[in-house]
Amino acid sequence: MVDSTSRLPTQPRRLVVVGASLAGLRAVEAARKAGFDGEIVLVGAEPHLPYDRPPLSKAFLDRAVAGEGLAPPPYFRTAETMCELGVELRLGVPASGLDTDRRVVLVGDEEVAYDALVIATGAQPRMLPGVEGLAGVHALRTLDDSIAVREALEAGARTVVVGAGFIGSEVAATARKRGLEATIVEALPTPLVRATGREMGAAIAALHERNGTTLRCGTGVRAIEGDGRVERVVLEDGTTIPADLVVVGIGVVPSVGWLAGSGLTLDNGIVCDENLWTGVPGVYAAGDVANWVNPLLGERQRMENWTAAAEQGAAAARNALDPEHARPYGTVPYFWSDWYDVRIQFVGSPDADEVLLVDGDPDGGSRWVALYRRSDRLIGALTVNGQGEIMKYRGQIMKRGSWADALVFAEKRRELARQKAAAAAG
Repeated sequence: MVDSTSRLPTQPRRLVVVGASLAGLRAVEAARKAGFDGEIVLVGAEPHLPYDRPPLSKAFLDRAVAGEGLAPPPYFRTAETMCELGVELRLGVPASGLDTDRRVVLVGDEEVAYDALVIATGAQPRMLPGVEGLAGVHALRTLDDSIAVREALEAGARTVVVGAGFIGSEVAATARKRGLEATIVEALPTPLVRATGREMGAAIAALHERNGTTLRCGTGVRAIEGDGRVERVVLEDGTTIPADLVVVGIGVVPSVGWLAGSGLTLDNGIVCDENLWTGVPGVYAAGDVANWVNPLLGERQRMENWTAAAEQGAAAARNALDPEHARPYGTVPYFWSDWYDVRIQFVGSPDADEVLLVDGDPDGGSRWVALYRRSDRLIGALTVNGQGEIMKYRGQIMKRGSWADALVFAEKRRELARQKAAAAAG
């Protein structure tokens, strides 16, 4: 790689952020917080102001179930507050190309010049073939997707979710809260293996059956059929499931097509170093689109979670504006998901040599904790309804804590819980 400071203006005066996402917004905010008083341009493919994505499959879908009325769109900031930040908004037109020699981003028919550039274009959902033009079939990635799914649930749709990941599972849980039929179809024999490992994936998936959601694993989808609107899902094993709403949750792909020929290295996202630098002067990446070296875990990763997007956006902007003092971005991944009356939280990496249940009982209990070991280190932790535990284990992983210390800590937490239970009973 060339020097990250070469061919950059002595002091960047124009920051362009492509992607009006959480990562993009945090990049803008961090630039202003760092004292940058130059021009900032925020480019977004959607016409909406930056909004929060997790509620799209959580509160934004199910608020009406609790009798609270429809949840409003989860915008981070109003147009007025964006104006106060001194941001020029270019919304509703996606970036279509990048010329790194001339340092311009192509947005529609325009060329938007930059001194420093943060790319935060996120990812786009994979879709099943043959569903184009069939009403009632949706991904759940954007605000418009969520509005469409919510309207279908409010109409009492029989719901089929393709893919037993976290977002699809949240949709199924919301359908069940409304008293609707819900089926999840998963091609793999065990769900959530990539996110939580085989043992815990099976334990978490069992929550669906306990709450009346039908879970079909080990079979794919042969076809989604209907006359203009979805009517049924046909599985590879020949089973037919009636459906008024199909939500496809089979993963995402980084939004990098517009960067072809730009000179950036594209491989499962934009390849970056530990500083989120792309190897091209002045160009950094953040959020779901960034494939970077995480120095804390010693792994190359591309994260699809809220915490990393927020932190990376800020780090990328600071490094882009002051590359001579660029700082590595390292983190312990963290994500959460809400199903039924359960909160699932995970920190670290599921790529482990051993997974050990240290508290609770997945077979019958509503709360449990599992730890993940790699060599002699604690590398991950999973909690179900363990909100008081998860960040303590994240702190241990950040400090590169040992497996032995983690087990001692887990025993102390169990003993403390026993003492509290005894005191409450007495």
